[in-house]
Amino acid sequence: MSNFFYAPGEQRAAKVNDLFAAIARRYDLLNDLQSFGLHRRWKRRVIELAAVKPGDRALDLCCGTGDLALALACRGAEVTGLDFSAAMLKIAEKRQQNNLKSPVANPKFLQGDAQQIPFPGSSFDIVTIGYGLRNLAGWETGLAEMLRVAKPGGRIVVLDFGKPPNALWRNIYFTHLKIFVPLLGRIFCGNAQAYAYIFESLTHFPAQAGIAAKMQDFKLANVRVINLLGGAMAINYGEKRL
Repeated sequence: MSNFFYAPGEQRAAKVNDLFAAIARRYDLLNDLQSFGLHRRWKRRVIELAAVKPGDRALDLCCGTGDLALALACRGAEVTGLDFSAAMLKIAEKRQQNNLKSPVANPKFLQGDAQQIPFPGSSFDIVTIGYGLRNLAGWETGLAEMLRVAKPGGRIVVLDFGKPPNALWRNIYFTHLKIFVPLLGRIFCGNAQAYAYIFESLTHFPAQAGIAAKMQDFKLANVRVINLLGGAMAINYGEKRL
């Protein structure tokens, strides 16, 4: 493969773990720079779709530095954030300690594999994943696990990079990912390959259309695609049938 951090099959997890260990310290800064701060708005939309109710239990997979997990906790959910990157979890835990809007014990952050979620079936009212499904060795397995641990009626919300349906906009956007984003990575993280990975991984990912089709295959109810920025980003939503 052309990107150092992208590898298919059994090597995928180790390469992605190396990637996030390399960028953890600058991850939040680069998110702001490459999205011009818009990622915060998109994550707020995820939280709105999660529709937290009193007593809800929420699981945020590939939680990274904790944006979605902390926001769900602030809405009143009992939250578990799961990620396999120790470096990212360390930052999430530090942010949690500084977060005055939620109790210290909420969210609870755990190290683990989104393809083998360490909880029994029908455990959560809300299952979210932000910018993580694309990084799994088997995204279909990850989505199936999300469905397994969701309670009947539970909300499943996926946020990730998308593939714009408009050809002109798609070419402009892909050029941004291929040239501008790696340049930011080189300047602010000292590692252009780590951010060139985004385009490489998106090339091998079916994005919003593929996720929606798989949600339909899995018989989720109320399946929706919310295209953001002309489909450059997208949220996939579905509910586990009662």
